[in-house]
Amino acid sequence: MEKRLLLAIVLSFIVLFLFQAIFLKQAPPKAPPDRTTLAEKGFEKKPGQKESFPRPEPPQQKEATKKEKPIQPVRAEQEKNIVINTSLYQAVWSNKGAVLKSWKLKEHKDENQEDLELVSLHSIDIGRFPFSLITEDPQFDNVINNSLYEPSNLKIELEDGQQAELRFLYADEAGTKVEKAFIFLGGKYGFDIKINVLKNSQKIEPYLLWGPGLRNPTPAELKQRFGSSKGVAIFSADRVERQEEKKFNLERSAFNFVNWAAYEDNYFTALFLASPQKSSAAFIKQEMNEQLSYFFLSVNYPQRAFIGPKDVDALSEFGYNAKKLIKFGFFGWIAEILLRAMKFCYAFIPNWGLSIIIVTFIIKILFFPLTYSSTRSMARMQELQPKIKAIRARYKKAKQDIDQRRKMNEETMKLYKEHGINPVGGCLPMLIQLPIFWGFFQILRTSVEFRHSPFILWINDLSVKDPYYVTPILMGITMFISQKMTPTGADPTQQKMMLIMPVVMTIFFMNFQSGLVLYWLTVNVLQIGQQYIMNRMRKKKKRELHGKRRKK
Repeated sequence: MEKRLLLAIVLSFIVLFLFQAIFLKQAPPKAPPDRTTLAEKGFEKKPGQKESFPRPEPPQQKEATKKEKPIQPVRAEQEKNIVINTSLYQAVWSNKGAVLKSWKLKEHKDENQEDLELVSLHSIDIGRFPFSLITEDPQFDNVINNSLYEPSNLKIELEDGQQAELRFLYADEAGTKVEKAFIFLGGKYGFDIKINVLKNSQKIEPYLLWGPGLRNPTPAELKQRFGSSKGVAIFSADRVERQEEKKFNLERSAFNFVNWAAYEDNYFTALFLASPQKSSAAFIKQEMNEQLSYFFLSVNYPQRAFIGPKDVDALSEFGYNAKKLIKFGFFGWIAEILLRAMKFCYAFIPNWGLSIIIVTFIIKILFFPLTYSSTRSMARMQELQPKIKAIRARYKKAKQDIDQRRKMNEETMKLYKEHGINPVGGCLPMLIQLPIFWGFFQILRTSVEFRHSPFILWINDLSVKDPYYVTPILMGITMFISQKMTPTGADPTQQKMMLIMPVVMTIFFMNFQSGLVLYWLTVNVLQIGQQYIMNRMRKKKKRELHGKRRKK
């Protein structure tokens, strides 16, 4: 049984290692575009050339049922920037196209320790910003995305709980009228969206655009992040469908009956709530050349937006099943319980590393009865080794003879039953730890709380590997000590195999998140302490039992 368990554990970590080395391998950074060339080209197509920016299916126009009043022209005289300040972010909107030029998060920093920018800098290169509008008519798009709108405010300062509206309006003599309104609430990442567009005095439903991409990660950041990825997530029919940039080889992928659509990476998102009965979304790839592509998300009928971190509490408060945007994985319920437990600890002790240690300590206490039962079962199996070897000696041909193997197993199980031993009991603690380990793995890969979170001294970020490999080496040493202290029913050959495990595990954990290594290191240290106590208890019982026998 222990041999099979060893194989299962090794295979589990091989899968994790391959998952990191192969499937999560980052694509090489692409060459930056020629800013001047792109600005000149824009999105125009040359004669005979395919449209470079694939557009969604044209929305149906509503026929006018009555004669509309002439539209009065409304336009600004010059380009202006409108700043929205809240406790969580600073947003900068431009009245040229009524688009978003900047969205900086104040509680999250980039690699230079500055407020984190979620709007890609490539927006400047290609002249296309988030909250642009697209329809089936490129000329009309050019008008509504480059005209000067009249803003309702030039600056908005919001305290937590305060609400304010920013409205943009543009109209011309050709029957074009565009109104964009955004209602912000201080202390929240979510805000309402209202968009009304008239073309030739008839109402149409354009697509709202987010992109290109999301924020501005450096190649160094992408390299050190475990399993970092970017792309879109679509929630429809109570399930989330994802498409990643690096695996997307189409020009456009469409989705219908969308509840919400989000552009995301591991830690941040721009999410748009839509009307599922009639809305659709698309993931769009724009190829500039063989080496450079830009990606966009488009969605129609947008009602609300959430632009910020993929924080479990913030997304839960936003509602609409937005919490499903966080990829907790197969054991998602375990991962969420662990995360909420650590958030509770962090509220009292603001150090995520200490929160990991405290939660691990609580888990070990909860499972101590099971661990004690397992250790006692393994100790009894160790005492029965002479009898088990005698049974094996009687069936020397068990490997070749199925009948002898069956009889040998029957006698072995009978011996276990006579002494009240469960041969599987010694494996249960390790099997239970695997889902918990996977829960910690997913949390540290996807939970924004651990991004840039220091622990002590040299560990400045629990979501990336230990830069000096101190914790993996300590983990391997403590694992070796724990195994030497733990009684085992395995034969000497299997015991030697088990002692190789610390070396194998140390190698696997070299590139894992330092927070995950800290968890396993804490498990080993606590296991050593528990094993010391249990060994003392077992020796004491043996002495008492031996004393009683001598009196008799």
